[in-house]
Amino acid sequence: MTIAGSIILIMLGAILTWAVEFDLAGLDINIVGVVLMLGGVAGLLFGLYRISLTRRAVGPIDEPVHRHEVYEEPDTRRTTVYEERRRVDEPPL
Repeated sequence: MTIAGSIILIMLGAILTWAVEFDLAGLDINIVGVVLMLGGVAGLLFGLYRISLTRRAVGPIDEPVHRHEVYEEPDTRRTTVYEERRRVDEPPL
């Protein structure tokens, strides 16, 4: 579950808990909202934990990076000039 999915679950649970006044036989909408919010919080914590593990696993680089600046003369470019010539009696395009 991604972090965005977890936030969507939390928002949906909050809407069902506090904003919906609807009754179904044998189903409490408020409890469904609380369960969705708890699932969203658990998914959010797991997603953040997984991101922190990924960032820690990369670690620092032991060898320094040597960069050499190389400058080469660019090749001379050819430019082509196109001319359009029309006679006076030709209709415009």
